[in-house]
Amino acid sequence: MTTFTQATLAFAAATTLFGSAAVAQELNLYSSRHYDTDERLYTDFTEATGITINRIEGKADELIARMRAEGANSPADVLLTVDTSRLERAKDAGVLQSIDSAVLEERIPGNLQDSDNQWFGFSQRARIIFYDKNEVTNPPTDYISLADPAYKGMICHRSSSNVYSQTLLASIIENHGAEAAKEWAAGMVANFARDPEGGDTDQLRGIISGQCEISVANTYYFARALRIDVDGVSSDIDQISWIFPAQEAEGAHMNLSGGGVAAHAPNRENAIKFLEYLSSDQAQQYFSAGNDEFPAVPGVTLSESVAKLGEFKADDVNLSDVTKNLPEAQKIFNEVGWK
Repeated sequence: MTTFTQATLAFAAATTLFGSAAVAQELNLYSSRHYDTDERLYTDFTEATGITINRIEGKADELIARMRAEGANSPADVLLTVDTSRLERAKDAGVLQSIDSAVLEERIPGNLQDSDNQWFGFSQRARIIFYDKNEVTNPPTDYISLADPAYKGMICHRSSSNVYSQTLLASIIENHGAEAAKEWAAGMVANFARDPEGGDTDQLRGIISGQCEISVANTYYFARALRIDVDGVSSDIDQISWIFPAQEAEGAHMNLSGGGVAAHAPNRENAIKFLEYLSSDQAQQYFSAGNDEFPAVPGVTLSESVAKLGEFKADDVNLSDVTKNLPEAQKIFNEVGWK
């Protein structure tokens, strides 16, 4: 395995992607990514370019609201956040701008970027099916099968207010149509072992504790528990097996972490350089090694914890199209009583 520290740390190679700075400059970053490991991304960018990063961190909706309130006086240069729905929410709020970058167009696959170039995905998490291998002998192989009455009372899932739930249903609408998506959502509600609650790690804990036999979660929560000790998961992780859904059809649904240039960025050129840096092999490997995510750029070496999950087919649906289904997804959740 090629680790991050063994990767392309020769900054000369990296700066062919994002350039270099002769004098110290600034970049104002608004970020809802709450991972301590991202610190390495920021320090390496500063070392390579001389651009100092000033950070404001908070919840995505709060940062978006803040940028709207600041308007043309906003100091924000870049917004980083998690999940396609939040990226689209920022676009709809008018706090991002379109940019032209040959580097990003070449590096980031078209289905992982906004149709107007207002946001770009830089790391991915597959949203897959986990199950108790001691209790489930015939696990569901795709998302639609989760609604099969055979799994009644067996499934843990997050709430309908969670962005991961919303984007998954929006993708099902895109791939299967609204009618099939509503039928699926109603079937899921009927199969819940308990009311939706908690985060993705709690869905994994639900399997280990016996609350449920099947759950849906993003891969990086499980990969992290393989790499470090996660309370209530790591010690009994061998109890859990997993399936990448829909491998004979559309493929596994992918969640994005990404960002865009702020609408009134005072340091626009630096903002574009930073996004281009995030697409470099060096940064892409660190998303995997530091936070157990899948790189957005094809061909980048995976960390050991992520590689352990195995190869799979990812859904290559255009996520910009998926975001258009988010209002319909919320309507369906309300209609079927998904709490």
